[in-house]
Amino acid sequence: MKIELNENKVFFKNGESVQEIHPFWLRERVDGDEFLDKGTQQRLFDPSTMNGEIIIKKAQIKNGFLEVDFNDGVNSKLDITKLETEFSNKDTVIKSIPKKKWDSTLKNIKNFEYKEGFFESKEMYDLLVSFYEFGFVVIKNVPTENNYIVKFANSIGSVRRTNFGEHFNVKSKSNPNDLAYTTLHLSPHTDNPYRNPVPCIQLLHCIENEVKGGFSTLVDGYTVTENLKKDNPEFYKILSEVKVRFKFTDKSVMLEDWSELIHLDDNKEFKQVRFSPRLDFVPLMDKEKLELYYSARKKISELYNSDDYRIEFKLQSGDLLMMDNHRLLHGRTTYDANEGNRFLQGCYIDYDSTEGKLKHLKRKFNF
Repeated sequence: MKIELNENKVFFKNGESVQEIHPFWLRERVDGDEFLDKGTQQRLFDPSTMNGEIIIKKAQIKNGFLEVDFNDGVNSKLDITKLETEFSNKDTVIKSIPKKKWDSTLKNIKNFEYKEGFFESKEMYDLLVSFYEFGFVVIKNVPTENNYIVKFANSIGSVRRTNFGEHFNVKSKSNPNDLAYTTLHLSPHTDNPYRNPVPCIQLLHCIENEVKGGFSTLVDGYTVTENLKKDNPEFYKILSEVKVRFKFTDKSVMLEDWSELIHLDDNKEFKQVRFSPRLDFVPLMDKEKLELYYSARKKISELYNSDDYRIEFKLQSGDLLMMDNHRLLHGRTTYDANEGNRFLQGCYIDYDSTEGKLKHLKRKFNF
């Protein structure tokens, strides 16, 4: 992609596609000191109040900049690299990190070591890149003081509070309002599918783990659904089109939301999975469509629960697991509480936290 000039008109060329750039679009991006606050990167003028009859009197390309004289007397040098980034209409920082498909053969999972200054380090940048590649990371030696999970999360972005609180304790207790607070086996699922919007990222911090069982399990929903699309497109299609109702109820709240089990973006590409079969309710459809849907749901459940896709590992005291709740399914093997304590603390953050931190570190280290 590149910028070309022709008789004081500016064009964006991408392969065989050529598009003229509206002068006003360029004019509202002028970034001289009198037009842009350098600290906040916010405009010092309101383009919505400007005269729309903006034209380019003169333009030239010089040393990586587009130099433009506008008819309202403003002269500006615009960084061509920045303009090209905007032309893509994509968040190139995040989009440039490709998702890596993985299954049960995933080995040598990279762990990260918590240390002083961790959140402003190059290691944190590498951690976030790895998170976007694989959908999860494990950080070792995180302080096990009570509620440190909240401090950790707020050092990346902001904790997402839910009806479970700012954070939650994962341990067996009497009269639980969720199966997570038992010693039972938890099959692969995503958290909070009944919430709108669903929390993006879950953090689980192991305070102590003295039991033989209680292994954490992960499944890559991206890998599973991409394989389903290839192997059984009819199942993939109905699971990405039919919305089901997810519902959570306890003594103080009732939460509901409707969504597909496989949620696609505007380009029909993977965006999110929701899966929690103890909480979903399929809408009434004609018999043939329901039969197809139930067959498709059974198939994807079999894949999620297959040994072919699951990895499992035991979190040790001081380990912190950060996982993408829109991409991964997680679970737990059963354990015996009589063997000792198993105590984790968890919380949620959203993508704006990790995206904002990653962009900041990329700028800081000039990556």
